[in-house]
Amino acid sequence: MSAIRDLDVLLASLHAVRNPGVYAFCAAPQGTDIARIPAIALFHEREGISAILLEESAAALGLPVAFRAAWITLTVHSDLEAVGLTAAVAAALTAAGISCNVVAAVHHDHVFVPIDRADDAIAALDRLQASSRRAASR
Repeated sequence: MSAIRDLDVLLASLHAVRNPGVYAFCAAPQGTDIARIPAIALFHEREGISAILLEESAAALGLPVAFRAAWITLTVHSDLEAVGLTAAVAAALTAAGISCNVVAAVHHDHVFVPIDRADDAIAALDRLQASSRRAASR
């Protein structure tokens, strides 16, 4: 299936799935061998390397955890040039009082929310999808 660019179709097709585990956002100290980090994402910033990995892996490596998160995948195949998906997701989570950190990948968008708000985030995203489906059927 090809990537979807139309925001209305994206939101109506949105399906949020929680990945198992607790994920940690960590700042790896300068000189860390990144090949040792079993990360799901690495980002090279001016200040160093940010890593997202399972919390138990961060603990095993002695990496300090800056943020404990649940990882939610939006299973719709979003086009990287789609406009408004991140804003709509952030707005829905904002309305529920939930912070989010979004990572866009080639096939899907991934949302990281505070671990204790994971169920609330899924519910908010389900409401967003349901509302979009109702609007599309009118």
